Amino acid sequence: MISSSKLLSKTQIQNAFFSRFYHTNRVNKSTLHSKISTLGNLKTSVIPELENWVKNGNKVQFADLQQIIHDLRQRKHFTQALEVSEWMNGKGICVFTPVEHAVQLDLIGSVHGSKLKSPYQKMKEMGLASSPLTYNNIMSLYTKLGQYEKVPDVLTEMKENNVFPDNFSYRICINSYGARSDIEGMEKILKEMESKSRIVVDWNTYAIAANFYIKSNLNDKALNALKKAEARLGNEDGTGYNFLISLYASLGNTSEVLRLWNLEKEACKRYINRDYITMLESLVKLGELEEAEKVLKDWESSGNIYNFHVPNRLIIGYCKNGLYEKAEAMLEGLMKKGRVTAPNSWAIVAMGYHHKDQKEKAFKCMMVSVNIKGKGWDPNPKVVTSILNWIGDEGSIQDVEAFVASLRKAMPVSREMYHALIKAYIRNGKEVDQLLNQMKVDKIVEDEETKKLLTMRQK
Repeated sequence: MISSSKLLSKTQIQNAFFSRFYHTNRVNKSTLHSKISTLGNLKTSVIPELENWVKNGNKVQFADLQQIIHDLRQRKHFTQALEVSEWMNGKGICVFTPVEHAVQLDLIGSVHGSKLKSPYQKMKEMGLASSPLTYNNIMSLYTKLGQYEKVPDVLTEMKENNVFPDNFSYRICINSYGARSDIEGMEKILKEMESKSRIVVDWNTYAIAANFYIKSNLNDKALNALKKAEARLGNEDGTGYNFLISLYASLGNTSEVLRLWNLEKEACKRYINRDYITMLESLVKLGELEEAEKVLKDWESSGNIYNFHVPNRLIIGYCKNGLYEKAEAMLEGLMKKGRVTAPNSWAIVAMGYHHKDQKEKAFKCMMVSVNIKGKGWDPNPKVVTSILNWIGDEGSIQDVEAFVASLRKAMPVSREMYHALIKAYIRNGKEVDQLLNQMKVDKIVEDEETKKLLTMRQK
C-alpha cells in the first residue's frame, strides 16, 4: 500500500503519539452578554447587572447592547429587552436612530399590549414617521425576526400616514409574501408597484419574484419575470447577471445559463472570481461537467488571483457524480502547483472512496486531509472510524501511528484510535502495554472490543 507516513520519521511519529498534550484551560472571561443571558427568570430585572457592570469599570459597547436586545427578543424576554433599550437610551450611550426607536416601540407594544397607542402614532409624536426610511427599518426588522406577516401592515400604515413607499418598501413587502408562499399577495403588490410612475421597478425586484415563482413550481411565470429582470440589467452589473444565471440553473435551463454567461462577459468586459464561482455552481447543478471544465480552463487563463473556492466547485461536482478519481487528480494537480487546497475537500473524496469500498484510496486522501493546515476540518466520524478499522487490520505500524498522531491534532482522542494501534501492534508482534497505559492516561476505558482484541496476543 502507499505509505503516507513518509511525511514523518518513525521517531517523530512515536513522539507525537506518546507525548501527552497538556493545555491550560481557557479562562472563561465574563461578559455583559453572559451575565444577562444567565438570568433565567423573566421577572428578574437586568438593570442591576447593567449598573454593576459599569460600576466595576467595564466599558459598554453599543453593538453589544444591540446584540443583547436581539437575543432577548428571540427568547421572548421582552420585558428584559425593553429594560436594556430604555437603559441604553437613558444613559445616552448612543443617539437613537429610527431603527432603535422602532425596536423600542415594538418592545413596548409586546410588553404592555393594546393599552398603549400604536407604535406608529408614537412615532408621529416623536417626529419619526415622515419618511420611508423609518417604515423600511421596521419592515426590515420584522423580516430579520421572521415575522413576515407583520410587514404588509406596516406598508398599509405607511400609506395611511401619507408617506410614499419607495422601491425598497415594495421589495421588502414582496419578499414577505413570497416567504409565506402567498403568490397572489406578492403579485398584487408587484402590480401596484408597476403602476406607480415615480417607482422604477429594477431587475432585483423581478428576480426576487422569479425566485418565489420557481419555489412554487410556477416556471412560466418565473421565465416571464426573468425576462423582465434581464431587460432592466445595467451595464457592467455582474451581480445581476450572476443572480439570473443562478435562477435559470434552478429552472434547469442550460441554454439560458450559457447565453447569459456570454452576455455578461460582453457587458462587464471580464469575469471576476465571484462570477466564475456562480457559473461553476450553476453548471454543476445542471450536471454539465464538460461545460464546467471549459469555464474552469477559462478561469485558469484569466489572470485572476487564485481562490480555491473556484476549482472546488468542480471538485464538488465530480464527487456528486461519483467521479472521485477526477476530483482527487484535480486536488493533487493543485498541490503540485503549490496551490492551497481545503481539508474538507480531501475528506469528501475520502468518503466517496470509502463508500466505493476502496479503503486504501480513502486512507490516502484522509491522511492528506488531516495533515493540511486549515480551519473547518469536519470529516464524517463514521468514515474516520471505518478507515481506522481497515488500517488497523491492513496497515503497517508506521502508517497507523502516523494517521493516529495526525488525528489527535485535529480531533479528540478516541477508543477507535487505540483499537487501530492495538491491532497493528499485535499483528506485528509488538507489545501493547505502553498503549494500554496511555489509554488510562487519556481516560479511555477498555470495553469488550478492547478485551477481545487483547486476546489475540495470546494466540
